[in-house]
Amino acid sequence: MPSVNRFLSLLAVGWLLAGCGQPAPWRQESYVFGTRVDLLISGVPEVQARAAGNRVLQEFDRLHRTYHAWQPSELSTLNEAIAAGRTQEVTAEFAAYIREAQSVAAAGDHLFDPGIGRLVSLWGFQSDDIQPRLPDAAAVKALVAHHPSIADLRLDGNRVSSSNASVALDFGGYLKGVALDRAAALLKQEGVANALINIGGNVMALGSRDGLGTPWRVGIQHPRPQDVGGAPLATLELKDGEAIGTSGDYHRYFELAGRRYCHLLDPRSGFPADATQAVTLLIAPGPGAGMRSDALSKPIFIAGKEWRGMATKLGIDAVVRVGADGTVSATPAMRARLKIDIPDLKLEVVP
Repeated sequence: MPSVNRFLSLLAVGWLLAGCGQPAPWRQESYVFGTRVDLLISGVPEVQARAAGNRVLQEFDRLHRTYHAWQPSELSTLNEAIAAGRTQEVTAEFAAYIREAQSVAAAGDHLFDPGIGRLVSLWGFQSDDIQPRLPDAAAVKALVAHHPSIADLRLDGNRVSSSNASVALDFGGYLKGVALDRAAALLKQEGVANALINIGGNVMALGSRDGLGTPWRVGIQHPRPQDVGGAPLATLELKDGEAIGTSGDYHRYFELAGRRYCHLLDPRSGFPADATQAVTLLIAPGPGAGMRSDALSKPIFIAGKEWRGMATKLGIDAVVRVGADGTVSATPAMRARLKIDIPDLKLEVVP
């Protein structure tokens, strides 16, 4: 399985191209949430940038450890309680995340649903070492028949219960976006106004690259880079507070008998969605922009040919999508922001 680092390296190229002839931003890298994290800070002394970056990475590590679905954590403790039919007291923060994730899942008709953790486990996508094997078909069918969903969770204050023991939370498609918002808030507290935060391809921009208005510029990977000579699909400049999120079938997947199975599971069938190669969306500045960039790309991806209607339902104006056949489509708002890097690329604008 190819590494996500190729995607991140393309993003880094975009950053460097944007800064030719200018002092390079201070940069820090780490590995959290099962992916690579890049943090670029400009406009402040290195000692201040380093202190702010360390605070951000400490928060990322806390979120990762607290809400890990497969290692001992507050989230795994809740999953154990749900499976046993017990009520579990959680922190106020955890309760707030559950309520928010419930709202986001409902908005996307539960095509993205953090309650299908057991399905993720059946497919083996919780592992850092994904094996090319299909799950037991009967087990998948039985689990889908129980309709596990985050909507099954009931909160009484900070006490969580569920009448459906098949529910298991997995915040993998939600927490990276939450972390973007947390990072933006912490950086501002540390006096940092200009930064670019990248968590595995979920990116948020603060200010500008040099503090003087030069925009941050990022690349969007083509989901089949070998077909286009490794060039990014497009680049775009990010404004202060904007975030982008990408869901692709090339991030976490395995191939078997010539077919690709990606980690983006359709709760309706219990199988990986296969009508889309990649979706990237652009979120305007505002509360929860990072979270929305992460969570809302999933239902648009899984919706397949109905992607445009789902984007409208979710209030997302700027989307670019690569279908299973390689067809590239974009909304007018996204097309206006993209700089296409592949010569002769055919891009359909979908109103």
